[in-house]
Amino acid sequence: MADRKPSRLAAVRDATGTVIGSVLGLIPHVLHHVGLIAGTAFLTGAGGNAALYLVGLLLSIPMLRRIHRRFGSWRAPAIAIAVFTAMFLVSALVVGPAISADSAPTDAPSPGPTPTVQHTEHHT
Repeated sequence: MADRKPSRLAAVRDATGTVIGSVLGLIPHVLHHVGLIAGTAFLTGAGGNAALYLVGLLLSIPMLRRIHRRFGSWRAPAIAIAVFTAMFLVSALVVGPAISADSAPTDAPSPGPTPTVQHTEHHT
C-alpha cells in the first residue's frame, strides 16, 4: 500500500478534534479551581473531585471509542483511562494543594477563641 498524504480537509478535521479534545480534557481541572463561582460545596473535597473525574471520563468516551476502533482491542482505551486517572490524581492531590496552600507555615498555631471575663466567671 502506497503512502498517502492526508487531504487538507482531514488535517483540519483532525486539528479541530485535537483542540476540542484538549479543551474538554482541561475543563474538569479548571472547574475544580473555580470554587466561589461554581459553589465550593460542590467542587471542593473528595466529592467534587470524584464528580469532575466522572465528567472527564464521560467526555472522553468518543475518544476511547476511536482508540478502540483503531487498535481493535480494549487494551489501548484501558491504558488511556489509566493515564487519565494518574494525571487527574496528580492534579487533584499534588498540584491543586500546592498552588492553593496558604503562605503561613503549617506548624503555626491557629488563633483560638479568647475567654472573656463573663465566660471565666461563669465557670467559677
